[in-house]
Amino acid sequence: MIVTTAQLFTHAYGKYAVGAYNINNAEQAMGLFKGAISSKAPFIIQISKGARKYTDKKMLEAIIRAAADIFPEAIFAVHLDHGDEEACYDCIDSGFYSSVMIDASHESYEENVAISKRVTDRAHAKGISVEAELGMLGGVEEDIKVEEGNACLTDPDQAKDFVTKTGCDSLACAIGTSHGAFKFKGRQSLHFEVLEKIKARLPNYPLVMHGSSSVPKEEVDRINAAGGQIAGSMGVDVNEYLPAAKLGVTKINIDTDGRLVWTRVHREFFRDKPKEFDFRPPGKIFIEEYAKFIASRNVLLGSANQLDGLRKSLGK
Repeated sequence: MIVTTAQLFTHAYGKYAVGAYNINNAEQAMGLFKGAISSKAPFIIQISKGARKYTDKKMLEAIIRAAADIFPEAIFAVHLDHGDEEACYDCIDSGFYSSVMIDASHESYEENVAISKRVTDRAHAKGISVEAELGMLGGVEEDIKVEEGNACLTDPDQAKDFVTKTGCDSLACAIGTSHGAFKFKGRQSLHFEVLEKIKARLPNYPLVMHGSSSVPKEEVDRINAAGGQIAGSMGVDVNEYLPAAKLGVTKINIDTDGRLVWTRVHREFFRDKPKEFDFRPPGKIFIEEYAKFIASRNVLLGSANQLDGLRKSLGK
């Protein structure tokens, strides 16, 4: 059952964070739904601009609709991740998306406000929620590239002004995470002091944490042992997910970790079976491995076993 992100956030706020997982194909969709159902957790499907171009946006939407039929007990939202103004309008007009993210964080503050307000006004006219971003995360994810020197944390006072002026429904904050597999140099924690200040200025307001993959060392080591060359990677400490949720983070984005699972499964499979050319056997392995990964992350986010309570709150 597709619901709005606002409905998910109302139930989650201050208790747990909803996992927002990017998908690009049928195998990821199947693994995501299986993992969410086994852990009894609501979730958000994220579709990026790159995913919409990978095959065709209609193909991905059809896969999600089919998965919803296969897993009727699932409760989830469909969200455009890191959209520009054009992509946001396309998704708003499609009638398929629960929410869109407008990412104008690379623009000046004034232009970010103007663009985000235009998108918000158009989305609200269709009953669709909007996530905007303030502050800039470093790193690389698809067509997003921000050099480390240009990354900056969200200013708490500016955050309040931004939400007031734009009317956006949730805010992606820069609190120390970054996109891609190379998030931190050495041991680094989230900037909880910034998060606390934002929460104080925006009480009961849903915050979003991007670039939150943990980049598990065991996954990277297995990939490298199977021929990969991923070095020096480090992600977010998964033990910081729930403390962040208690401070108002209701949505936590996890993408890179899923790609690592995919890479590990396929590298190991074809390393061990070099004569194999059928892509379906490793695909089946990935579905099960990704489902286990999703379930494990939902436990850490606090969203596991929340499905029944959410269903009651929705009157379903």
